[in-house]
Amino acid sequence: MDFDDQMRRYFGTADLAALTPATLESGIEHMAVEFGLEKDRNRRFALWTLMFMLGKAPDLDVAFKDRADQEAARDFMDMMDQAQDG
Repeated sequence: MDFDDQMRRYFGTADLAALTPATLESGIEHMAVEFGLEKDRNRRFALWTLMFMLGKAPDLDVAFKDRADQEAARDFMDMMDQAQDG
């Protein structure tokens, strides 16, 4: 599932700037529920990355029990920091 697909699924549009605060909050709630229920590691990671980009991701130790997943999330966070600094 790519970024635009996730945006459409949870917010009804791929255009983040077009979202009202209420729509944004509702979509984030929907993501959080699905994240908590999701069993597939890859899908959980994809949901976490989107929540992270929106500033609403759960802490790594809560989100991922597997150490490798926690490290992958830290790597993603570092890449996002570098992209913002670059």
